[in-house]
Amino acid sequence: MEERQARTAFAALSQETRLRIVRLLVQAGPDGMAAGAIAEAVAVSPSNVSFHLKDLEHAGMIVPRREARSIIYSADFTGLRDLIAFLMKDCCAGHPEICAPALADAQCRPSTAKKKVRA
Repeated sequence: MEERQARTAFAALSQETRLRIVRLLVQAGPDGMAAGAIAEAVAVSPSNVSFHLKDLEHAGMIVPRREARSIIYSADFTGLRDLIAFLMKDCCAGHPEICAPALADAQCRPSTAKKKVRA
């Protein structure tokens, strides 16, 4: 990732609603969410969420896809990974053990919540 791209991503994520949207979409995983559901979850109007979604898409943090008449938004995990890699590229002046705890905390772990079985 180039520095210019990283600045654009950080600028997009520096706004409270956009940061909440990205975190929500990370939790939603690859299935993503429809714009209306995102607006409801972050408690903003549909027109307001549309503005934020466009900015996040431009910054490479989310990706849209059309499903029938809906647009579904998902976190762009490649873009997010590239942003994290940009930050960690020259980790701690050649002492990666300093960064290891931060990298370990960022790892996905299986959910401990029990899934409901449908009858």
